[in-house]
Amino acid sequence: MSSSAPTAMPLTVALIGNPNTGKSTLFNALSGSAALTGNYPGVTVEKKIGKMRCGDRVVQLVDLPGTYSLSPRTLDEMVTVDLLLGRIADIGRPDVVVCIVDASNLERNLYLVSQVLDLGLPAVLVLNMSDVAKSRGIVIDAGELSRRLGLAVVMTAAHRHDGIDSVREAILAAAAAGPPPRPEIFPPVFREECGRLAAQLAEWGRPATPDYLLGRLLLDVGGYLETHAVNGKARELQHYLETARGRLGAAGCKPPAVEARVRYAWARALLQGVAARPTVRPATFSDKVDRQLTHRFTGLVLFAALMLVMFQAISTWAEPLMEACKAVQASAGGVVAGLMPAGPLRSLLIDGVIGGVGSVLVFLPQIVILFLFIALLEDCGYMARAAFLMDKLMTHVGLSGKSFVPLMSSFACAIPGIMATRVIENRRDRMTTILVAPLMSCSARQPVYVLMILAFIPATSYLGGWVGLQALVLFGMTCLGAVVAVPIAWVLKKTLFRGETPPFVMELPSYKWPSPRLVFTRVYHQAKSFVVRAGTLIFATSIVVWAASYFPGDHAAADRLQTQITASELDPFADATERERLIVRCNQLQSELLEHSLLGRFGHLIEPAVRPLGWDWKIGVGVIASFPAREVIVGTLGTIYSLGGVESADDAGLQDAVRSATWPDGHKVFSLPVALSIMVFFALCAQCASTLMIIRRETNSWRWPLFTFSYMTALAYAAAFATYRLAIWLS
Repeated sequence: MSSSAPTAMPLTVALIGNPNTGKSTLFNALSGSAALTGNYPGVTVEKKIGKMRCGDRVVQLVDLPGTYSLSPRTLDEMVTVDLLLGRIADIGRPDVVVCIVDASNLERNLYLVSQVLDLGLPAVLVLNMSDVAKSRGIVIDAGELSRRLGLAVVMTAAHRHDGIDSVREAILAAAAAGPPPRPEIFPPVFREECGRLAAQLAEWGRPATPDYLLGRLLLDVGGYLETHAVNGKARELQHYLETARGRLGAAGCKPPAVEARVRYAWARALLQGVAARPTVRPATFSDKVDRQLTHRFTGLVLFAALMLVMFQAISTWAEPLMEACKAVQASAGGVVAGLMPAGPLRSLLIDGVIGGVGSVLVFLPQIVILFLFIALLEDCGYMARAAFLMDKLMTHVGLSGKSFVPLMSSFACAIPGIMATRVIENRRDRMTTILVAPLMSCSARQPVYVLMILAFIPATSYLGGWVGLQALVLFGMTCLGAVVAVPIAWVLKKTLFRGETPPFVMELPSYKWPSPRLVFTRVYHQAKSFVVRAGTLIFATSIVVWAASYFPGDHAAADRLQTQITASELDPFADATERERLIVRCNQLQSELLEHSLLGRFGHLIEPAVRPLGWDWKIGVGVIASFPAREVIVGTLGTIYSLGGVESADDAGLQDAVRSATWPDGHKVFSLPVALSIMVFFALCAQCASTLMIIRRETNSWRWPLFTFSYMTALAYAAAFATYRLAIWLS
């Protein structure tokens, strides 16, 4: 008879800390690269969960967003408080909270630690970046600090994996020991007022409000908690809180200023005799480098050069990898075409499945390169300097300096640009940046511009041939979205995301060599997140558009012609003239089938709506078919005009076809005003399913992609209409 030892219950451990304290580095060091990412229900905050083993215990690690305090002013910020209070259903109340602080800046970091201790949870204090503190001559008595706080204090240098085992041991010890004593930070009058508030809430039907939230209600003037109803008593609650704050102010404890005063006073008293630093702070390597990198002239020049390199990498260096993805897609399609006869199943596999997968994977090189740059810049400490440099410029449209890099990245592709908004802590700034990022003229719009410019813009040159009219038009279309984004961002910040603009607080961390493991982990998770979550939505959209362009219709004749063409191409003795005749006839049939498909019928249906722009139904079909990817319009127009699958915007046959296209009464469809209206529409529209799916994934809601599609389509239509009418008037 044998028995096995009972398995110890798993632990849930939350990691919390200020930005730039190495929290994510410690998380990765503890959990390795096996972390799951997602979003908390109903909010834009990213959820990152990993696992590790501590002896016989399985530990679930939750990496909370970097924050300077636990003062929830928005629903997104409330997530951290809710998790620590055990209100997130799939995680539960943490068994231990690990507070990560910068050992070289203890007093400021202890502000957040004091709030965590108010929650009454078992805790561990990790003094990270201890090597940086030592290099600055800072001496910390970790044992005495542990005695005063009543909890374990561990010195670490997470980027070197120093002290990681000690953190694991401290977590187990804290779980066994229970919560440390709560510090008496606020005066008795404040605690008495919390008791009165608890009684009032109980009278309104909220008998079990946690002590921490009672304090927050009194302290956070205009915060998230105050502005949300308590069982329909929002107005009464606000009136009660105003009265209670008046009593506190009369007693010398006026919110919200009292919180900073008492918490920092507690931190200073706690550190007396525990932390010693040199009387004169020595100039560090970071100080010397910052004299150049944050200079108002040299800093901007160096930043511009770095952005140029990053933009070049995303738009040009990624091109070979993107072409390789397309080549693999074409090769896979060729294999399927060689194994299966022409028919709906082959079309589904080649144009739907392989084309859909290809439309996802083709973005991967740009996403990986962008997040490689961001991870390197964040980990070495430069990203904070970049935000500092650009803050003054971005403030004019109500955004912070952190919005610049995502918007700049969107010129190559809005998808990695929108994903890059995760570096923006302020929710209003992040949402505004997400909603205007698609206005940046990405590389997918270029084929539309090139086709229209080569077909209708004269090749006129100025300044002795140095400046060409076609190049000027291309430059103008590329800049149009960015120019329009400025007033759009301003309007969004004044309407949907209005609110008090928080002061720009940016900590400049010390420079350090990036950790290869951390950089790889970040890039890997971002790429995986795109493929697994957004990629499935993009793929589904591609299948829907394929079906709409294929059904209904009898493709038997076209399939027979395609089989004959394939056999002719394989036969070295086949008649080339006959093969060309078959291709022309097959292209004509494909054009007719597309016209009578659901997509073509919808194009005819919307023709009255696009006629004011100078468009016919064929242009409308091209616009709709380009929804999975804007550049698809080139191939769609090629099919409509019986040219087959044209792949290049500079195809002479396609240019001739659009120039010669006519209305039923014989007059030309395309003209310079029509070409300009098409380019303006594509410059401003949200005609990209991939971008909309990424907005859905990043905001965790269908509301915002629908809003983006609606406002950008209306904006594009109005601008295209105005452009068409103005061009006719001027011509």
